[in-house]
Amino acid sequence: MKIALIGFGNVGQGLAQILCDKAETLRAADGFVPQIVAVATRRQGTLYHPAGLNLELLLAAAAQGQLSAYPDMEGLHRNWAVPEIIRQSNADVVIEVTPTNLQTAHPALDYCYLALEHGKHLVLANKGPVVLAYHELMRRARQAGKQVRFEATVMAGTPALRTGAQNLAGCYIFAMRGILNGTTNYMLSQMENGASYADALAQAQNLGYAETDPRGDVEGWDTAAKAIILAQSLFNANLTIDQLEVEGITGLTTADMLDAHRAGERWKLIAQITPTGGSVRPVRVPLADPLAHVSGAINAITYTTDLLGEVTLVGPGAGQLTTGFGLLSDLLDIHRTASS
Repeated sequence: MKIALIGFGNVGQGLAQILCDKAETLRAADGFVPQIVAVATRRQGTLYHPAGLNLELLLAAAAQGQLSAYPDMEGLHRNWAVPEIIRQSNADVVIEVTPTNLQTAHPALDYCYLALEHGKHLVLANKGPVVLAYHELMRRARQAGKQVRFEATVMAGTPALRTGAQNLAGCYIFAMRGILNGTTNYMLSQMENGASYADALAQAQNLGYAETDPRGDVEGWDTAAKAIILAQSLFNANLTIDQLEVEGITGLTTADMLDAHRAGERWKLIAQITPTGGSVRPVRVPLADPLAHVSGAINAITYTTDLLGEVTLVGPGAGQLTTGFGLLSDLLDIHRTASS
């Protein structure tokens, strides 16, 4: 499998590191021999070699902050524009891992459409195209006879989408509710231990959980985007982010934490999704609920089904290798289905 990576930040480098470390295991266990043939970045330039890039040299160049540090070799092309890479490279799969844009999804959405138009499978960690154009992406994928996968967009490498679509196949899923943002869950855990909102946010930023501008997390929009992806992919819902009731954690105080504690409850930022709609809002969750015991930057989702009742999946929802694994799981799915 030949791969073109659009974006090479933490997530793209995480995948490259996994492929470097696990090359022999993947070959032996699955007959999977991936080659990253192209990498495109906004600031560091782009690289393309039809025979594949050396992953150790690629990661070393990225660590220097400049892909120009990758050594020259015969057949290497530098500084092709992203559309040129998609059109002219020999990649079988395009992976889109540039930063998420929930307003327009561009330019990533253009790259996604171009990849399908040129007969390439598509894997995303970028939520924007899935949130804003899920049904159109699926239509174009069917038309092209290619696959679109996006496990890493929800709970990173923890298989939230795969669990609902594959492991619970045969069950009817009535609803899903979950903790889908590690930053806010970490902050609420710290506030429960006595930290103020401001202190909890500062700690999350110091640990790299929260951005310098944390509004996407603390106002609930990151969680809302993941709720939309769940609703569209598992319920085939025609639901947009502006149709959700969205409230973040900015109004919560340590006094609220104490009140909940006295009542045997904990505050959690909960996404609730049904086939007809959903919401994102802070909820006081009773201690008997499995979601009440999910602390720190961990994520969780509970599926309510007809045959199994409630099924709860708990796991990490962020991180370089964690999200890189989400991409790997999609690549393996494409490899297995395309090879069968």
